[in-house]
Amino acid sequence: MAFVQFSKVSLAFGDRDILKDVSINLQSGSKVALTGTNGAGKSTLIKVLAGITKPDSGNRAVQKDCRIAYLPQSGLTHHGSTLKEEADKAFEFGYELQRKIDEIGEQLKSNPANTKNLVERQAELITELEESGWHRREAAAESVLIGLGFSRSDFERKTEEFSGGWQMRIALAKSLMQNPDILLLDEPTNYLDIEARTWLESFLKDFKGGFLLVSHDRYFLDVTINEVFELFNGNLKRYPGNFSHYEQVREVELKTLIAEYEQQQAEIQKLEDFITRFGYKATKAAQAQEYQKKLDKMVRIEIPENLKKIHFSFPPAPHSGRLVLRMKDICKNYDGKTNVLNNLELTLENGERLVVAGRNGAGKSTLLRIIAEQDKNFTGEIIPGSGVKIGYFSQDNAETIQGKQSILEYLENEAPLELIPKLRDMLGAFLFRGDDVYKSLDVLSGGEKSRIALLQLLLSPVNLLILDEPTNHLDIHSKDVLLEALKGFGGTVVFVSHDRGFIEQLATRVLELKPGEFKNYVGNYEFYLEQLAKLENPEGKSFSLATATTASQSSAVASSATHSNGGSPRNAPQQEVSQNKLSWEEQKKRDAERRKIEREVEKLEAEIAELEAKKAELENKMAQPEVYSNGEKAKAVQREIEEVSNKLEETNLAWMEKAELLG
Repeated sequence: MAFVQFSKVSLAFGDRDILKDVSINLQSGSKVALTGTNGAGKSTLIKVLAGITKPDSGNRAVQKDCRIAYLPQSGLTHHGSTLKEEADKAFEFGYELQRKIDEIGEQLKSNPANTKNLVERQAELITELEESGWHRREAAAESVLIGLGFSRSDFERKTEEFSGGWQMRIALAKSLMQNPDILLLDEPTNYLDIEARTWLESFLKDFKGGFLLVSHDRYFLDVTINEVFELFNGNLKRYPGNFSHYEQVREVELKTLIAEYEQQQAEIQKLEDFITRFGYKATKAAQAQEYQKKLDKMVRIEIPENLKKIHFSFPPAPHSGRLVLRMKDICKNYDGKTNVLNNLELTLENGERLVVAGRNGAGKSTLLRIIAEQDKNFTGEIIPGSGVKIGYFSQDNAETIQGKQSILEYLENEAPLELIPKLRDMLGAFLFRGDDVYKSLDVLSGGEKSRIALLQLLLSPVNLLILDEPTNHLDIHSKDVLLEALKGFGGTVVFVSHDRGFIEQLATRVLELKPGEFKNYVGNYEFYLEQLAKLENPEGKSFSLATATTASQSSAVASSATHSNGGSPRNAPQQEVSQNKLSWEEQKKRDAERRKIEREVEKLEAEIAELEAKKAELENKMAQPEVYSNGEKAKAVQREIEEVSNKLEETNLAWMEKAELLG
């Protein structure tokens, strides 16, 4: 079985320990997520695994002939070849094997003394080449490239013609095409739309090798991995289960940690107060020195930033009427010929959270710019409601942020008075922690400026938020903070996102765009996927959300409510509208029942996490010499372990029964 592992690996940058006696083993079948705060050293750990960065101490071992593919976060570009030619470079391992096979063939022509060994070696190489899939490389390359969003017309394009995001897709495609034994992927979802992410989920589910990845997409992690490694303060800890289960277990652990942290902080405060008050008094100087030594030796408890709970609310949304916006016969094109948006009609009501869905190029960002009054080069009519005040976010907002001010000063000038005391926490939620808040605007990266632009918008009193990819450059914790704030927002939201979990939690309605077409779905994102699946499967055969997702990638949706170049929405039959509403009412009832079961499942999962943590705590206690060496204490702890184990088994059975109802 192929593997890469290291044991007791340590690495420091200056006086900071990045890795401290870390051990990890990746092998065929491993499905691992690596998590930790920004700057914890996740990328460094992956580079050590890949053999790119050498540790200060410890051992790294790789099985002979084990092939490792590594994808960094960013920075890869390609030039000098077509996309098809660049993709073929991923199969260099096969060309190398073929060269070795041919070399042995040439040696065998001269009847060498070691013919038997050469024939056996050649047979091994031929088998390895066949099992690698190299002979099917053209079909494999096409499958991967199409899956990641490239079109066949892209295959002959020069690679330098592709933008930075698509350059990273090329790099990801090449990593996957290598069919490696071990895949190391550092934030592979950063540049993928929801269709490409869905394809990658499916690829990783079927992948026979092992992989370790970093991602800020919780849904993506939940459906691809089965164990989590958390890197915190240089230490690595393993948690079995998917990412949501890790978070539940970690939250239970955190409760104990926070209690210990608060107790320690109180003690530190007490010692520091004494030293400050009596350090210079002769009668107390010796005691103050003892307290100072105690402080110096104290191992400070730290809480992972990604697990700290931070909440904030928007400023109250200004009052607006029930009708927020109406769009009539909106048409938009860029070449004077083909309409990206064609006869689009949209009525937006107060309080709605509308997600605009569709493939790249369908016109999602174009529509958002038109609604936000950033693009006025279109035909049709927009009728805003009374009192509507728009706030618009896109990645382009970052370009306007510049100057010598610090981040904190800049936002203090922008924030309402009542939010200024909360700015440090809000900045922390958006990944600006500690001294980061004093950085000058001019030294910030594009991603940092984008986070500042988003936070700046959230400080403004508006009632219609237009958000184009607001979760880019945010980690999972920051997305959660943003999501909770948007759920509590008193106005209306129109947004585009490639994060499925974010969409599912926020959207109350879906507008699907295809080139020149559109369709409204009055319901949440799950309802939208189910309707697509039904259109793909009209016979009523069983389907799942996975097939629904696949259906969302279909090139055509047969429905009289879909508006194309040849039809107007006013011609849509009223009967279908009423049927859609009836279907939505039925769906709401089913959703309510399902949500009830989901809440019960979540409650049971929380109990399981708490019981697992309790059991681990008792087992650790049993390992202490003062316990196992004392018969009475050992028996008492063992009884507690048995009680917790029995309770855990009962709760697991109850969870299985409820989970089966969800399918």
